[in-house]
Amino acid sequence: MTSHDSPQAPDTQPFPVEAPAFDLRAIGRVIIRRRWPMLIAFGVALLAVTLYTLRQQRIYSSTCTVLIDLAAPKVLDNNQVQDVVDQGPGSYWYTREYYETQYKVIASRAVATRVVEKLHLADDLRFLGLDQIENLPARKEKRSEIDPVTAAQSLLHIEPVRESRIVHLRVEHRDANQAATLANAFADAYMAETLSVRQSTTNSASEWLENQLVDLEAKLDKATKVLYAFKKEKDIVSTTFEDKQSMVSQRLVALNDALTKTRIQKAQLAARSDTLSNLRDDKNLNAKDTVSQLSNQYVIQQMKLKLNDLSNECSDIRARYLDQHPKYTSCLERLAAARTNLDKEIETGLAELDRQYKESARTEQNLMALYNESRIEAFKVNQYEEEYIRLKRALDNNQRLYDVVLKRLKDAGLSGLMRMSNVRVLDRARPSDKPLKPNIRLNALLGLILGLLASAMAALVVEQVDSTISSQEQIEEWLGLTFLGIVPRIVGGKNGESASLAAHLEPRSAVAECCRSIRTNLLFMSPDKPLRSILITSSRPRDGKTTTAVSLASAMAHGGNRVLLIDADMRRPSIHRVFKLPNEVGLSSLIVGACKLEEAVKSTDIPGLSTIVCGPIPPNPTELLHTKTFDSLMRRLEEKYDRVIVDSPPLGIVADPAVISTQVDGTLIVMKARQTSRDQAKRALDVLLRVNARIFGAVLNDLDIESRDYGYYYQQYGYYYSSQKDEALS
Repeated sequence: MTSHDSPQAPDTQPFPVEAPAFDLRAIGRVIIRRRWPMLIAFGVALLAVTLYTLRQQRIYSSTCTVLIDLAAPKVLDNNQVQDVVDQGPGSYWYTREYYETQYKVIASRAVATRVVEKLHLADDLRFLGLDQIENLPARKEKRSEIDPVTAAQSLLHIEPVRESRIVHLRVEHRDANQAATLANAFADAYMAETLSVRQSTTNSASEWLENQLVDLEAKLDKATKVLYAFKKEKDIVSTTFEDKQSMVSQRLVALNDALTKTRIQKAQLAARSDTLSNLRDDKNLNAKDTVSQLSNQYVIQQMKLKLNDLSNECSDIRARYLDQHPKYTSCLERLAAARTNLDKEIETGLAELDRQYKESARTEQNLMALYNESRIEAFKVNQYEEEYIRLKRALDNNQRLYDVVLKRLKDAGLSGLMRMSNVRVLDRARPSDKPLKPNIRLNALLGLILGLLASAMAALVVEQVDSTISSQEQIEEWLGLTFLGIVPRIVGGKNGESASLAAHLEPRSAVAECCRSIRTNLLFMSPDKPLRSILITSSRPRDGKTTTAVSLASAMAHGGNRVLLIDADMRRPSIHRVFKLPNEVGLSSLIVGACKLEEAVKSTDIPGLSTIVCGPIPPNPTELLHTKTFDSLMRRLEEKYDRVIVDSPPLGIVADPAVISTQVDGTLIVMKARQTSRDQAKRALDVLLRVNARIFGAVLNDLDIESRDYGYYYQQYGYYYSSQKDEALS
């Protein structure tokens, strides 16, 4: 078979072709091909709707309308008393979540249980649907299987009104009065449930707060005692720690000021004492400076005036009398006595000055001792500060928590006293006169529509589910590839030989004929430039690429060509098992230079066919195939052999085939019939297109040519093959 009918030119790169968006002929083909599933689906849908309509009971609907507010009416000041159940910030998203939650609460089992208990539905045989059963044991057995709460839940339909806080509680039942009663009961039960949940939450919160309050009270008492013991130990009970720090600080300041003044006074007295000591050494104690430095300078001044008067008086007497005159002698005695008294007074002043200096020194020492003592006390107080702050902080925290919990407990108590609901009934349900179901006209229309949809869906599902490739048209239309031929299903090897050798072992079989057809199509792909190297790969494992490679190589060798088959699947090699050859030396050895070409090339039982097995499996197959050594090896082999066929790993798993495809004349993709999917084939094709590889076309492998599912064309292979077997037997 040739590929002259394919729209693809020999030298153009293939690309996937999408079918038109709307093709009536394609739709017609699908309808014809899938007509039986469509008819069955249409009939089943129509029959189901008819049976459903006939079996439907008369169902009545009643609706109770309720209004759900975000919060209950506020009786107490919200700023003073906080509710235990928080109603949220009132934002759009919170409001939406709140109402969605309320819808779930209405439909909950808790609300339905209240309805069942209020209306005694557990004993209502008509509600349970047991009123038609006369046999008491059978009724009792059936009753044990029915859950009245679940049955009540199944009757309720919640229908919120958009952009409002109104909700319709609709109940469907075969009894119109029962439907209205149930709808009203659900509304009442929902209001009771919200109050119960609020009350239960408040009680739980109050109980928890009371426990916490007792615990916090004990902690507060303990913290108070610890702080008191600390203050008592550090002698700060009568005042606060801050006041103690302030007192010590003020004392330090006062002592420092007094010490400074004392030192200044001492310095002044020391300077005055040094001056008088110098004057005393100079025998000039009666100098004016000496008198001015003494504390009794006024008395000394008076004595010095008296001494001066006596000196003048003696001078006057001497001028008038002789030296031995009694008046002069008496005057001299008085003058000497005055001078003696003056010296004594000066000495007394000096002694007083010395006493003041010593007193100032003692005062300085005492103040210094007090200052040091106060510094030590201040240092101790500062040392106590960290522990005091920690104890005080613990006390304050416990006090604050105690106050918060106490206030919250009071709020919870007040909230628990209020029984205000945020739900109220707007319109109570009333019995309906007209049944809601069944609607025969609507059901007939729905049956017709469902039948058409079911038939279309059946055709679509069958068509879409079966996305595997099984024909030449699918390869050409879905993938835009040239169809090169088929490889029929090979049942198994004979005489212990591999099934991949079927084309060689049975040269007159359909497998051999199909391989020769593929060989012919490949040769016609490029009549001007002969094809020297071909890569054979697939989109996934077990598609039969190795079998196709061996069969095609065998067909080309039978045609008189020198053919070399290379096993480039360095992850799961299999060529050596097909030809029962050792795998110690092969392609990986050639690339790394571990052997010569003559050592790697091995002959087979097929005349004209040689092979290079994989060799030792390397850790980096892709890197080896990407080297210049492999490229130069391929060029050498193309010169030495007429055809070089390379078997590679699947494209959908590793990048090895994409690397090899750029170093050969073209690539042949093998697809397994009814196994390879369209998506897998497209992904493999995209890989080759991204590296600009030349793609010869595709081969459909493992095709059951004897099956009626395939067209007349494929069945000709089966007829031909059967005729050959009959001739061989005759």
